[in-house]
Amino acid sequence: MFSKVLIANRGEIAVRVMRACREMGITSVAVFSDVDRASLHVSKADEAYLLGPAPARESYLNIAKILEVARKCGAEAIHPGYGFLSESARFAHACGEAGIKFIGPPPSAMELMGSKTRARTAMKAAGVPMVPGSARGLSIAEAEAMAAEIGYPVMIKAAAGGGGKGMRLVSKPADLKSSFDTAQSEALRSFNDGEIYIEKFIENPRHIEIQVLGDEHGNVLYLGERECSVQRRHQKVIEEAPSAVVDEELRRRMGEVAVQAAKSAGYTNAGTVEFLVDSKRNFYFLEMNTRLQVEHPVTELVTGLDLVHLQLRIASGEKLPFRQEDVRLRGHAIECRIYAEDPNNNFFPSPGKITRLLRPSGPGVREDSGVYEGWTVPLDYDPMLSKLIAYAPDRPSAIARMRRALDEYFVGGIKTNLSLFRRILEHPDFVNARIDTGFLDRLLATAPAPARAGNGMAEIAAVSAVLFAMAQPKNGQNGASKPGPGKPSDASMWKRTGRREGVGGE
Repeated sequence: MFSKVLIANRGEIAVRVMRACREMGITSVAVFSDVDRASLHVSKADEAYLLGPAPARESYLNIAKILEVARKCGAEAIHPGYGFLSESARFAHACGEAGIKFIGPPPSAMELMGSKTRARTAMKAAGVPMVPGSARGLSIAEAEAMAAEIGYPVMIKAAAGGGGKGMRLVSKPADLKSSFDTAQSEALRSFNDGEIYIEKFIENPRHIEIQVLGDEHGNVLYLGERECSVQRRHQKVIEEAPSAVVDEELRRRMGEVAVQAAKSAGYTNAGTVEFLVDSKRNFYFLEMNTRLQVEHPVTELVTGLDLVHLQLRIASGEKLPFRQEDVRLRGHAIECRIYAEDPNNNFFPSPGKITRLLRPSGPGVREDSGVYEGWTVPLDYDPMLSKLIAYAPDRPSAIARMRRALDEYFVGGIKTNLSLFRRILEHPDFVNARIDTGFLDRLLATAPAPARAGNGMAEIAAVSAVLFAMAQPKNGQNGASKPGPGKPSDASMWKRTGRREGVGGE
């Protein structure tokens, strides 16, 4: 096992990996940009090193600087987290050349699966079910011919894309060229790669993914599925495990195809094979994410496995400690991605100082967070604050537990999307698992329903307002005002003591 691991990331995922390292007796090393000097991941690490200025290309995407820090501190391995360099085959190659273990798949697998067109070609050859469409990049003339062959509507996609960038839905031939040009331009800006391909658009599909895990001794297993259909602009918002529409037979079939896909790519470590599932429960390969997913906690809770521990053990050369028949799913888990953004203002980012933070807790509640009260959320990076996960014996109980946890959650000083999750979890279609990838867009197109009576939100708002008011300076002082000399107080002693403690008084 490694003695020291550098985490080439920031925020909640860096903290998550550091906690796993601490549990395994591994020294953790943080890297940070100028704007992240006071970040939580820096204080949680055993060692921390400055990378450079705030722009990611000068810090978290600076391969040479990250490897320089790794050599300087004596790190034997690098965990990339997700985002930034996590799916960069060039970074994985550079780590190998520097004699540092990359905690992830081999560069060859990343190169194959990182390009959606190369992945489609490889998966088609391996017999994996595919959505009808092109297996390579197309010119506009070829795209027009392909769209006419497979029929409208079609999806235009960037070969190197992700997160909904370079992706357009085209419903009729007249819109194809303008959408193609826009998607290609966006792909060039986002990925420096303008390769575009098209697929048949599957009407109202569910987005379901299979977690796979492979060691370096030829063993590859699947760990069940995650339902990721609640999306906004092709970006996941809520994930859950297991899916309400996947039974044991469908789980086995999808899992075996995912393992087949991973083996054909020579894949090791943690990865995710994503599928679209239509109304008749036919499933089609979508893409493979060659990294740890944001939503990995829901799989951890229903399987009882620690995926980061397993990543570290696989990278150090250990065999998987269990077989496929040992994997059992128990209970239900739901994850909400908490962002610093304003859902009432077109989800505009909301950077700024967190002036008050009340965290949920209690039975079955997990919060993977990268923030703390008093920290300033920067504008330079993804605005994710934390991931809130609820676990319970079944889906209705998990929904009820998540509602309770959301009602306990308060972030002051900035806007968050907490209200959106309360709205989603109250919707009858979500409650009854009648969801698909268009569910959230339909929900957002309607006016919010009046708040349900007795949900406690008014009381929470009132308590939060009182706490905020108590923390503000009064009469030009740094603490709360006190009764003047000789002036009796109408509050009891325990109330006065509580107030002094609440505002840091003496």
